[in-house]
Amino acid sequence: MKQAVKQFKQIGFTKKCLLVGTALFAAGFTLCAQSADVVITASKMLDVRTGKMLDQPEIVVHDGRIVSITSLGYNTGSKATTKASKDATLLDYPGMTLLPGLIDMHVHLDADPTYGGYTNLQFGDRFWSVLTVPHALRTLEAGFTTVRNVGADAWNDVGLRHAIEEGKVPGPRVVTAAYSFGATGGHCDSTFFPPSMNQQSPFNADSPEEGRKRVRELRKYGAQVIKICATGGVFSHNTEPGQQQMSLVEMKAIAEEAHQWGLRVAAHAHGTSGIKDAIRAGIDTIEHASLIDDEGIALAKKYGAWLSMDIYNTDYTQAEGKKNGVLEDNLRKDREIGDLQRENFRRAHAAGVKMVYGTDAGIYPHGDNAKQLATMVRYGMSPLQAIQSATLNASEALSSKDVGVLEVGRFADIIGVVGDPTREVRLLENVPLVIKNGDLVKKDTVH
Repeated sequence: MKQAVKQFKQIGFTKKCLLVGTALFAAGFTLCAQSADVVITASKMLDVRTGKMLDQPEIVVHDGRIVSITSLGYNTGSKATTKASKDATLLDYPGMTLLPGLIDMHVHLDADPTYGGYTNLQFGDRFWSVLTVPHALRTLEAGFTTVRNVGADAWNDVGLRHAIEEGKVPGPRVVTAAYSFGATGGHCDSTFFPPSMNQQSPFNADSPEEGRKRVRELRKYGAQVIKICATGGVFSHNTEPGQQQMSLVEMKAIAEEAHQWGLRVAAHAHGTSGIKDAIRAGIDTIEHASLIDDEGIALAKKYGAWLSMDIYNTDYTQAEGKKNGVLEDNLRKDREIGDLQRENFRRAHAAGVKMVYGTDAGIYPHGDNAKQLATMVRYGMSPLQAIQSATLNASEALSSKDVGVLEVGRFADIIGVVGDPTREVRLLENVPLVIKNGDLVKKDTVH
């Protein structure tokens, strides 16, 4: 106990924070804010806006936000003389390259890929809400300090967000969609059971008016983004990825309603026609976009829609899905669509469509989120572009000036690696340093 308290004092925690945080610190994470300014130094820092590598950065943090960044010949502080208070805590990481905490725009924190098909029925409903806690910690320790949870059951993501914001459990910043919804019998509905079991989503929407009401209901109880299912999907029953399942007029009503409330909209859309109608409807991000064609690419550019294409997870689902209980029909759809999606990713990126980083984590293990970066590079992006999709681009798609870039006024969400991730993007698959809100979350010894 005394040793843990000593460690806490060394990184600037208050006595009050010690009382609630000591046991948690011993487990490898912190929940409380520092009592003084924090100064973070390292060998390099990546400016994700320009791609430039800055030498010997010094980042000053106050109340969790960056107040200045200086380095050799570089200053983004409000004043060139910006300094930390005299009792500031110094976090020095020689040999490391700092960059913004990563953002995953498509996760499901209450999903566990090791329970596929019907195997998840062996557990009670609250099992999944409990699993969000270790999943959130793994995600944060992997360097993803912000995620967008685009679909959860039973308000699990909203409850998790509240617990993280209150400092009760560690985790990334979570942008919550709560329930995703779509047409009766579509991908967002419950499709695996016979009529006698009467299983259905409580938020099915089969008209423009119902869609508008669902937006209002979900926002009322904690949705910060709206997620709809415009087409069929891979891991549902009795739907095919190419099938359009919501009409243009329905999606347009949902987008208009959400935007009126200040919410952005994400659309699950594998199929060609559903992708194009979702873009025409004003949907902000198109999830998966597997079968996008030339017209869809042109529409995405015209309307400024972001594509969030999960092009890694097929590697996992094809290798492990059968063992995990995933039904053969779902694996069949996964096989049929995987390579098409990757080639269409290449085409859309080459055409200049805006891209964000979305993995569908929960379909594959949480904490492995960064494995998609190398796949994006293999299919046409430079390492810097892949990193920008998970930082700068994602922050713009979220309409957030708080995350995604290391600059004055934003949260001090910072990760560090040894080496240059713009040359070797796989360095980000094992991030040794994670700082969230100026608090040290993880620091592994690097040999």
